[in-house]
Formats: sequence, C-alpha cells, structure tokens
Amino acid sequence: MRRFASLDSANPLVAYLFLLPHAVLFAVFVVYPIVSGISLSLHRYNPLAKDQAFVGPLFYQRLFDFSTPEAVNFWRSMAQTAFFTAVVVPILIALALFLALLLQRPILGRGVFRTIFFVPTVLSVSVMAILWRWMSADQFGLVNIALRDIGLPSISFISREWLAWIPIIVGTTWWTVGFNMTLYLAALASIPENYYEAAELDGAGAWGRFRFITFPLLMPATLFVAITTVLASLQLYGQSQLITNGGPTRTTQSGMMVITEQAFTNHQLSSATAMSLVFGLLLVVLAAFQFRLMSGRVRAAVR
Repeated sequence: MRRFASLDSANPLVAYLFLLPHAVLFAVFVVYPIVSGISLSLHRYNPLAKDQAFVGPLFYQRLFDFSTPEAVNFWRSMAQTAFFTAVVVPILIALALFLALLLQRPILGRGVFRTIFFVPTVLSVSVMAILWRWMSADQFGLVNIALRDIGLPSISFISREWLAWIPIIVGTTWWTVGFNMTLYLAALASIPENYYEAAELDGAGAWGRFRFITFPLLMPATLFVAITTVLASLQLYGQSQLITNGGPTRTTQSGMMVITEQAFTNHQLSSATAMSLVFGLLLVVLAAFQFRLMSGRVRAAVR
C-alpha cells in the first residue's frame, strides 16, 4: 500500500497504469483478431488438417481476378452496397435535420412526436426487417392490400429487381432516422439563443438565420452523423438478409452477405477472411477521407 501511495500524478507510471486496461483490451479484441485474420487469409484453412498450407496472397489475388466467382460476387455486392449507401445517407441526414428543426419549436405534443420518431431505433434489425417484409410482400403485404383496396395494381416489391431496394431503403430510414434526429436536437439546443436575437435585429429572415447561424454551427454534429451513418450503411446485412434474402438474382446482396456466404455456406474461411480484411481496409480509407474532407468544412463553418 505504501508503494502505491507514493505514486502521485507527477510519477510517469501513473499514466501507464491508467492506460494498461485499455491497452490489454485493445490487444485482445483488436490487435489479436487482425493478426489472426491476416495469418488465416494467407493459409488454406482446413479444420481437419493439423498443419494449414501456406498459400501467400493467393486469396487476395483471386479477389482482383474478375474471372473468378469470388471477385465477381464480392465486387458486385460492394457496388450494390455503395448504391444503398449513396441513396440512404443523404435521406437520413436531410430528413433527420428537417425533423429536428420542426420538433425544436414549442408545438403541442412535441415530446410525443419526438418519442414516436425515436421509438423505432430501439427495435432489433430482425424485428424491423420482418415487419417491412410483411408490409411489402408481393401478394399479401399490407402495402399491396391497401393498393388493391383503392383500385390500384399491386407492386412486386420483393421479386422484382431494383424494386426490392424500396422496402430496404424505406425500412432503414424509418428505423434509424430517429437516432440522427436526436443528435441534431441536442446540437440545436446548444446554440445560444442570443445569436438568433441578434440576427433578427439585423433583419435576417428564417432562411438567413438557418443559413448563417444554424447550419454552420451544426457542422460538427453533421460530421459525426455523416461518418457514423456511412459506416453503418456500408455494413448492410440484416435488412437485405431478412427482407429479400439478397434477391432477386443477388441484386440486393450486400458485401457483408457475400462474406458470410463464403465463410459459412461455401466453407471457404480463408477466402472470406481476405474479403473481410479488404472490406475493412476500404472502410478505414473511406472514413479517413470523409473525415478529412468534412473536417475542413467544419473548421471553415465555425470560424
């Protein structure tokens, strides 16, 4: 006890003692899995063999050889994931900001409406996906029943290419927009009211106050919302798996679905590990690029 009592804030060991728990957890749950994954991707894994054959970068080469089915399926699914991200991210940012601006005002039932928009975020992806699959089913879905009741033809959302993206995109928006809305509400509450009062005295209208006060001061929140939404969208899995099962004809299959299929359906763990490492590297590069691009705009906006 005396030895620990002698460790004051000026002792350099104190900093390392505080960092040690995080360093241990980081090494066990981040460094070790990455190193093991790299090693696995360089061997032809066989769970029944004692020694795993070293093949070097073979599985990485196959990923960039478009004559192989692995490369075709992987990069096609990545393009489809990018399409989903490009569509859903602007919707989730713009709609969340719009709802936050509406619900920031002192309107009747504001707390009720905030709760209504936020409640879907507490659902699991399986519950959300089953709900939207039931609503958009080709024959007996709630949407098609409503369309037939008003005399309109039914729409085959699940079995037609590209239309199958509609329940995935709409369901994801309904599921997650409330979380982004809550982040924007917190950011709006932190803007001093005297900024708006000064702008009104200078004759600024509603659009001017939003353009020169609200939007620039929301840029740090927008940076966080954009990065987290992009990364979450690129990891699309549950919605496509449970709503469309990647169909029809693999047109809604995401990158995560192909990696899972390669590992647990085709039993090619080494190939799936190579896919996941390439996918993870792309996420890191994209996140760094996005942060660098938007952080400059944030600094310019808050000056």
